[in-house]
Amino acid sequence: MNNVILKGRLVADPVLKQTQSNISVTSFKIAVDKRVKDGEKQADFIDCNAWRSTAEHIAKYFTKGQEILIRGAIHNKEWIDKNNVKRYTYEVTAETAEFCGSKAGNAQQNNSVPADFDPSGFEEIISDGEAPF
Repeated sequence: MNNVILKGRLVADPVLKQTQSNISVTSFKIAVDKRVKDGEKQADFIDCNAWRSTAEHIAKYFTKGQEILIRGAIHNKEWIDKNNVKRYTYEVTAETAEFCGSKAGNAQQNNSVPADFDPSGFEEIISDGEAPF
């Protein structure tokens, strides 16, 4: 079974691109903290990509430094370099992406509301202090 779940921070703003077949794709890198014995902070930098609506979602709502939680699968790529040496790399294809971290932390990273956000579909809930169950 090939399942990967990663939580990290975006290293740069994701950029949405289109294939020749007009399919949305974005490539991005996330810094994932790792545990170390000496207490010094370290991170692994993981190459990721996403396709179609997941790519559009990530490119539209996530920015550099923001925490992201992705679920997907890991894939290896191999090639022969110019010195005729076989090389390998790994990349995670994100199938889903979620916001994580505190709202305050995310607000500090990105103080803007998406331009297409329409609050008219929401209704204010007035609480009388009683639990609804």
